[in-house]
Amino acid sequence: MASSTSLTPSHFASTRVHTRAISSQLPSKLSSSRISFPLKNGSLKLRYAPPLTLKALSAREPKAAVVTKDTWEKSILNSDTPVLVEFYASWCGPCRMVHRIIDEIAGEYAGRLSCFVLNTDDDLPIAEDYEIKAVPVVLLFKNGEKRESVVGTMPKDFYIAAIERVLKS
Repeated sequence: MASSTSLTPSHFASTRVHTRAISSQLPSKLSSSRISFPLKNGSLKLRYAPPLTLKALSAREPKAAVVTKDTWEKSILNSDTPVLVEFYASWCGPCRMVHRIIDEIAGEYAGRLSCFVLNTDDDLPIAEDYEIKAVPVVLLFKNGEKRESVVGTMPKDFYIAAIERVLKS
C-alpha cells in the first residue's frame, strides 16, 4: 500500500528553503521524478519526489443515462414514460451545471420520467434532427414527440415546470 506524505505551506514560508531540508521530510523510497514548488522569487525543484496520486472529489454515479444514435429510437421515441434529454458537449462549462440539476431531477422523478444525456459532439445527426444549435438544451418527449424545450442554463424550477406540464398533458 502506498504511503502518503504531506508538505504543509509552513515548509515553504521562506524563499530561502534548502532542498535538503525538504528532502528530509520525504520518505526514503522515492521515484526519480522531479517536482517543483512555486515560490515568490522563483521555484524550488526537488530531484526525487514521491509519485503523485489524484483523487476524485466526487465519485457519485450519474442518474441520467447516456443515449446515443444507436439507442435513440428505443430509449426516447418508443418509451412508455415521458423522457427528458439533455443535449451537451464535453467542453461546455454550463452543461456541467445542468448535469447536476438533471441528476437531481432523475432521482426525484424516478419511475415517472426517464432522464438521458446526449453528447452532441459524438451524435451530431440527432442534434441536427432537433435543430440544436447551441448547448445545453433540454428536450422533453412524450409518446415519441417533442413537447417542451429549455434552452441554456436555467434554475431547477424552469426544468420542473416544463416537466410538470409534460406529465399533465
